[in-house]
Amino acid sequence: MDNTKIGRLIYTLRKEKGMTQLQLAERINISDKTVSKWERGDSLN
Repeated sequence: MDNTKIGRLIYTLRKEKGMTQLQLAERINISDKTVSKWERGDSLN
């Protein structure tokens, strides 16, 4: 699975749960900028 597909999956699952990027980030203790980067497929680090 490439970064773009993983990003789409993260986006889809987050939306299904009705969460914002900030809410997801706080829940897993990262920044919302990181979630955004993941969803764009820029990086998974």
